[in-house]
Amino acid sequence: MKEITFVNALNEALHEEMERDKNIILIGEDIGPYGGVFGVTKGLYDKYGFDRVKQTPISEAAIVGSAVGAAITGLRPVAEIMYLDFITLAMDQVVNQAAKLYFMSGGQKNVPLVIRAQYGTGTAEAAQHSQCLEAWFSHVPGLKVVMPSNAFDAKGLLKSSIRDNNPVIFLEHRLLYSKKFNVPDGDWIVEIGKGNINKIGKDITVVASGIMVERALQASKELLPEIDVEVIDLRTIYPLDMDLILESIKKTGKVLVVHEAVTRFGIGAEIVRNIVEFSFDYLDSPPKVLASLDVPIPYSYPLEQAVVPQKNDIVRTIKEMLNKF
Repeated sequence: MKEITFVNALNEALHEEMERDKNIILIGEDIGPYGGVFGVTKGLYDKYGFDRVKQTPISEAAIVGSAVGAAITGLRPVAEIMYLDFITLAMDQVVNQAAKLYFMSGGQKNVPLVIRAQYGTGTAEAAQHSQCLEAWFSHVPGLKVVMPSNAFDAKGLLKSSIRDNNPVIFLEHRLLYSKKFNVPDGDWIVEIGKGNINKIGKDITVVASGIMVERALQASKELLPEIDVEVIDLRTIYPLDMDLILESIKKTGKVLVVHEAVTRFGIGAEIVRNIVEFSFDYLDSPPKVLASLDVPIPYSYPLEQAVVPQKNDIVRTIKEMLNKF
């Protein structure tokens, strides 16, 4: 095992996969000699040159459109969208082309495409640079959506995403980039569609993704020994590992879903729907969703913190659900 940052884990995955498969190319803004705004593509241009690391003008539609074309003609592109918010400029290419071509061609055209994008709050970048849009893409048949919460999963899931023959939206939280985690050496992957129990508990199940996994784990430590929380990291938003969640609820009888995106029509609603349909008899109390307020993210840092669930919000909500005040 070695301790590396989230960014370095992603960089290692790209280096290893590009070495393994000559058909893998990178497409995006500032990913060339500069190595990407966040450093994820550092060193790749020097090693593989412009033929495989294609730096583009500022046009998300061109980035994703060219990546889709490359994917259906035999390459395996990894496209970078600097901020997830800007993928709105390429939604036709993502939703109407990448997600549909396999079906529209009767299975004749695979679209082995990964779209990497940085997302989330915590750095006071306001309403147009802080959104969490995973529910949008999870709603579209034909897309897979991945949200790692640590460097181990980031590296393993990115490698799996690159090897997948379907389009994958790969979401990276900006607050995780500089954090260090233990990652093993060698070639290994993390399977898409499999969640993980990051902490075993018996009193309540907390289901989280991205940065909210870290906050849920912090909350679980604070609640011990009075309340023993089980923390599930979704890792993949779609396919969603409902079997793991339902098995946990059979043990705890209570569930709280925590996500950073706004509450309405978020992934929490879909998870709760599945719980009510398939595990209702195991519930001791109504399932609950804790998510961001239904407002654009404020620029003011204190207001941003008030809008988005923090560790103390998770602690308070769990105590309310278990009547522990």
